[in-house]
Amino acid sequence: MNRFILAAFVTLTPTLSLTASDWPQFRGPNATGVSNEENLPTEWSKTKGIAWKAELPGRGASSPVVVGNRVYVTCSSGTRDDRLHVLGFDATTGKQLWHRQLQGTGGTACHPKTCMAANTPVADETGVYALFATADLAAFDADGTLRWYRSLVGDYPTITNAVGMASSPILAAGRLIVPMDNAGESFLAALDTKYGKNVWKVDRPREISWTTPLVRTVGSTTELLFSGPKGLTNYDAATGETRWTFKGGGGSVPVGVLDGDSIYLPVGGVSKFKIDAKGVAEKPEWAARDAKSGYASPLVYAGKVFTTDGQGFISCVDAKTGKELYKERVKGAFSASPVAADGKVYCLNETGICTVLDAKADAFEVLASNELGEGSLGTPAIANGRIFIRTEKALYAVGR
Repeated sequence: MNRFILAAFVTLTPTLSLTASDWPQFRGPNATGVSNEENLPTEWSKTKGIAWKAELPGRGASSPVVVGNRVYVTCSSGTRDDRLHVLGFDATTGKQLWHRQLQGTGGTACHPKTCMAANTPVADETGVYALFATADLAAFDADGTLRWYRSLVGDYPTITNAVGMASSPILAAGRLIVPMDNAGESFLAALDTKYGKNVWKVDRPREISWTTPLVRTVGSTTELLFSGPKGLTNYDAATGETRWTFKGGGGSVPVGVLDGDSIYLPVGGVSKFKIDAKGVAEKPEWAARDAKSGYASPLVYAGKVFTTDGQGFISCVDAKTGKELYKERVKGAFSASPVAADGKVYCLNETGICTVLDAKADAFEVLASNELGEGSLGTPAIANGRIFIRTEKALYAVGR
């Protein structure tokens, strides 16, 4: 029997509707890393171009998410890193609207680089769903009222990952999709968003992975594309039924990008494959082997594919041909995925330096290099005319 705590409540929360400018999940709309926002900032520092700054109660490798006028972020703290935090901020002013804490129920062993707040939450007009690397999962409304909570390690006691988990939940087909690849009981599950109960759950190989599912629609069917060490598997989002597996699309950290009838996968550097209702083409249209990703997922924008890696390289190839346009090294290593909007590509490194590129240029053209002076592992969010960056100590809103 699954164990979960339900909080019944009546609320007068104003309706928050999803818009094209929201950034509701890891890598934003449709997990592309691309926003339609305009008039975004190019230059900033700790003392210039910052709309607001909010101190955070702990570390986090997770990304902020934005829906309507709410920004949500997660943190972890404590001597065992088992104090779990979920916070809601006013996106305009930076005022902290609420702060909730949970006690982690799962193991907290992880690589020193990460922490228990590594999974990016997902939000919609009703509130936010936060998954932690302890396998604790909670849903809050937009005003911070607990809707429900589950200890997944309480339900499935063998869940374990000594390096730390980081796969992020998403929303698809009206369900909360929870990826849980680990060395113990691995699964992909769809949960009812109102109560947190399993709608369906499918077993996965007991292997460690840190990827997040992609969502696509084929006809009337919503599909989940979930990559792991043994390949890229397509699941029916409504039933959990396996539709096909592409063994050549396996991976454990970076996530691919869907773009029409193409999918760009971080295999062989980065490779472009055709994809249709039957699956992924066996052979790629091209493979750019020098465009390596490391921890960061590739970005497809302005007819180009951008990658960043752990050695500090930024690579750019033509999206149609795979021809290398440039590969340049900048200061620092990258864990955060690059994001783009307003003709610019934002590459945030682990020391908090953000290199801003001219996305339209076929040559390496740096518009600015902006330093916050604080470490950062989370991918920035773009919404409401601003760039939201979480560092080890604070959440920044960059822009007007």
